[in-house]
Amino acid sequence: MAVSRQKLNLEPDVKILEDLFNQLFSKSETTILCSGAEEPLYMPASDEDGFHVIYSTRDYFSSALHEISHWCIAGKARRKLVDFGYWYEPDGRSTEQQSLFEQVEVKPQALEWLFSRACGLRFRLSVDNVNQPELRASDGFRDNVHAQTLSYLGNGLPGRAEIFLNALLRTFQPECIELNAEWFKLDDLK
Repeated sequence: MAVSRQKLNLEPDVKILEDLFNQLFSKSETTILCSGAEEPLYMPASDEDGFHVIYSTRDYFSSALHEISHWCIAGKARRKLVDFGYWYEPDGRSTEQQSLFEQVEVKPQALEWLFSRACGLRFRLSVDNVNQPELRASDGFRDNVHAQTLSYLGNGLPGRAEIFLNALLRTFQPECIELNAEWFKLDDLK
């Protein structure tokens, strides 16, 4: 199932990611990834025999990586809540609301950067405010995501994230056994 890096000029087919994720976690975590939703959403199982479902937006590979990142850091209690119990403010957030958004997004976006790199893709910080395209990530947010990424590389990733990262590397870059901290520059987050 390895995919050549030369073929990754564009986002790969999200179905590759779905298959990989579902092979890894459908049995062990009773969680599956489904793309094609209008909006991203995490839905816990409605009964003990059902699956928890991570819905990613349309066929966007990056949306799936982002939602998986949230799942990888969510603890057991949060995985029982719709969207892990996070609040969400739509576009048009105040400066204070945007600052709160950035605080809760540091760890998932650091993981997403690692996952993107493992797939041979460029990562873009998200401020998740589509109706305000002029809005950029704050310097503090960029610094914090960069520091958290280096911390993950130096100190280890959460368990599910480590499993997923290794599977991404085997699939998309089989010649690469681990990511190198030197590949993650603060300037890449501009």
